[in-house]
Amino acid sequence: MISQDGGLRAWLVILGVSVLLFGYVNSWGVFQAYYEENTLKEYSPSTIAWIGSVQYAFVLLPALFSGRLFDLGIFKLPFLAASIVVVVCTILVGQCTQYWHFFLCQGVGIGIGCGMWFRRRRGLAMGITALGSSVGGTIFPIAAQNLIPKVGLPWTMRILGFILLFALVIPNLTLERRLPPRNVSGGLFNLAVFKNPAFSTYAVAVITGFLGLYTVLTYIDLSALAIGVSQDMAFYLVAIANASSGLGRIMAGLMADKVGAINFIAPTTLLAGALSFAWPFAKTEYALIVIAVLYGFTCGAFVSGLLLPVFELGDVADAGRRTGMIMTVGAAGALCGIPISGAINKATGGFEVVGYYAGSITVVSVIFMLITRHLVLGRLWGKF
Repeated sequence: MISQDGGLRAWLVILGVSVLLFGYVNSWGVFQAYYEENTLKEYSPSTIAWIGSVQYAFVLLPALFSGRLFDLGIFKLPFLAASIVVVVCTILVGQCTQYWHFFLCQGVGIGIGCGMWFRRRRGLAMGITALGSSVGGTIFPIAAQNLIPKVGLPWTMRILGFILLFALVIPNLTLERRLPPRNVSGGLFNLAVFKNPAFSTYAVAVITGFLGLYTVLTYIDLSALAIGVSQDMAFYLVAIANASSGLGRIMAGLMADKVGAINFIAPTTLLAGALSFAWPFAKTEYALIVIAVLYGFTCGAFVSGLLLPVFELGDVADAGRRTGMIMTVGAAGALCGIPISGAINKATGGFEVVGYYAGSITVVSVIFMLITRHLVLGRLWGKF
């Protein structure tokens, strides 16, 4: 048993989750730009974006299974297997030469492996664990950007694979359950939770949020290249956004404990929508840096806090399965959002309409968050 509010064992678990959430998939924007300019330049941005969107989606999709396994007390062996898959597929990406190679290794393989990195956590602990994603999301883009010109893609992916191998040893040694396993009736799915209007409404908020939120992170470096920003600086924008997201993740954890998760992530997500509208009109390097910093903060708050309301929408014994279901729903948004943005970019030849799309769908997500709060509390304002 792990202490709920502290103790060495509990903090070792948080350390382990922080490392496993090391932000590898958050570096996709660097690979999107590299593939468009080099390995897959004969393919459209939308087609290439399917690799990243499948990767994002599979990070969420296996939560339906891993959440149920977690409730049953089965998670160490699947986690070890997932760690091996991530490392092997990362190294294999360096050997890919065809589109379908990248799709299977980087999209499906790495996505599924990362998707088994599933844990539940609350408040500040959730913010701290999610901070690991910000740290890794800063390191990996910088490493990839500097290594590819020097040693080529194959050795770059081998080096990244060895970094992941070292990092994943820690959570494999430290992760433990706090509560004993419970076999809650109902199998893999608990469709009865969708009879709860608040849960169903929040599911819509999550899917629409993922439809819009990865657009800026994926295309900000490409939009920078389009206005003449140097290639080095354009790629660093992804790292800047991921670094800034760390503050958003910590703040979401702190503020969720104080004012409620929705009360913090709704306004920050609304700001993300406003920044999506503004992003295409940032025509200087400094303006794009400001967008990257602010957007990283807001996006970090969303991904760190989005699961916290789910814990309050049902019994704690069913939290793993319920959270897995909401993440699986969110996977549909993560799968479709980036390719939709890429298709809009191809059709219009610019990023203005892409920004309108991403901003609008993000605002829709905020509206459904506020409706969820009203359904839970029975009033327009209160802690939730």
